[in-house]
Amino acid sequence: MIKSLFIASLLLCFTLAARADYSVDFESGAVWTGANDIRIPADTGTLFSLSDDLKSDPTAFFRTRATYHLGLHHDISFLFAPLRTEADGAFATPVNFAGTTFAAGAPTTARYRFDSYRLTYRYNFITRDDLTFGLGITGKLRDASIQVDQGGLFARDSNLGFVPLINFRLNWRFAPKFSFLFEGDALVGPSGRAEDVLAAIQYHPTEKLALRLGYRVLEGGVDSDTTYSSALFHYLSAGFTVRF
Repeated sequence: MIKSLFIASLLLCFTLAARADYSVDFESGAVWTGANDIRIPADTGTLFSLSDDLKSDPTAFFRTRATYHLGLHHDISFLFAPLRTEADGAFATPVNFAGTTFAAGAPTTARYRFDSYRLTYRYNFITRDDLTFGLGITGKLRDASIQVDQGGLFARDSNLGFVPLINFRLNWRFAPKFSFLFEGDALVGPSGRAEDVLAAIQYHPTEKLALRLGYRVLEGGVDSDTTYSSALFHYLSAGFTVRF
């Protein structure tokens, strides 16, 4: 219900702004797991890894963003960034996850889902032809789940939560047709952290179109009374931005 209201409100905002200056961004490529350590419940569960105990292969991803530009200095954007990975293998020792104990040595599959919906406001302090730099705030709605299957055994833990983040964007036009883009959302707090950062080279065939190739890192973690999770993902990404 919360997610549906969140998305409906964002779609209404962009519908009202349909005649304004806006841009659409799409990104896709390959993502692979650098680390993904889990213990649920945090006090009685077993710590296991979806990159060491079980193995994850690289998988395809996509993400898309719509941005409403209010003049030179103000940007409002909505991002949808789903993530799905799957890990297979066998545990070396028994694992207690979400109230279910999984045996050692048996074929096991774990499915990890981390969907992100983000609403961002950013103020651009520098708006030169060769350099743009802005800072803002992002409201992130996280819809995540972890599912483990082993024969007839099954356990699943899901989480829906809101996270505030700091947004930044730097675009340096170092040549007439090329620019360096460095942007992301990040925040570190007492009980967790989140970073989603892209570094990319962009090619501008026209002033309304930018094509890019880059590297993205997504990292996050939580250490609470109920959940321990620490994950790191690497992305090789290609994308484009069209401005209308």
